[in-house]
Amino acid sequence: MEIQVGDKMMEVTLLNKEGNHVKVELDGKVYDVDVCMLENNVCSIIHKGNSYNAELTKDEEGKHYHVNLNYSVYDIDMLDSQAKYMRMRRNKAAGNAGAQADTITAPMPCKIVKIFVKPGDELKAGDSVLTMEAMKMQSNYKVADDCTVKKVLVNEGDSVMANAALVKLDI
Repeated sequence: MEIQVGDKMMEVTLLNKEGNHVKVELDGKVYDVDVCMLENNVCSIIHKGNSYNAELTKDEEGKHYHVNLNYSVYDIDMLDSQAKYMRMRRNKAAGNAGAQADTITAPMPCKIVKIFVKPGDELKAGDSVLTMEAMKMQSNYKVADDCTVKKVLVNEGDSVMANAALVKLDI
């Protein structure tokens, strides 16, 4: 899952949980911590012998938190697969997709429904590359800039994980 702390995006993966002992990976770095929820939404965290108390306040939907820690307040948004997918669609619809990357990747686990290109195809900005299905919704992936298809790494009907490379492009 991704979390957004202020303007920074971080990838978080729960590696192991036994009782209060939690092993979590945060942007590629592994942390071993002991975590215990106390009264009044206070979370006690012990990491490398240091104790921290964080006060958590969450919104009604449970995906946005205000965290008070060491006299600082952090706004944290939990971005599950659905939230990431919807953010990507909003950015593309608003024209904020940015420059075209040389690799098209899956924004979340999905199924490849249709592939419209083959290696060597020259694409213009806005051309459709493939259709993917996630959460019972289908979306066309379109390129943002003119480019050429180098390699198609998936087949129609394939199920792929989040961040899987789908198509390589020559920008």
